[in-house]
Amino acid sequence: MHTNEEILKILAEVKPGLAPAPDTELIKSGLLDSVEVMQLVMALGEEFDIEITPTDLREENFHTVAAICALVNRLEEE
Repeated sequence: MHTNEEILKILAEVKPGLAPAPDTELIKSGLLDSVEVMQLVMALGEEFDIEITPTDLREENFHTVAAICALVNRLEEE
């Protein structure tokens, strides 16, 4: 089971200096743009050896650190 801290580390690699709280809105607030979300998708896939499919590319899966962590954990269980 992965933690929010692991996701935050990857987020900081994608966008240096970004350190939001687990429930901070990332997309609607403008903290992440569409290019950064795609970079995050690639980084998550590489780090956790998961495949994030087009079906998973929904805003609700990436709107907070906690949501991203839940997505990663769900994909690892599948």
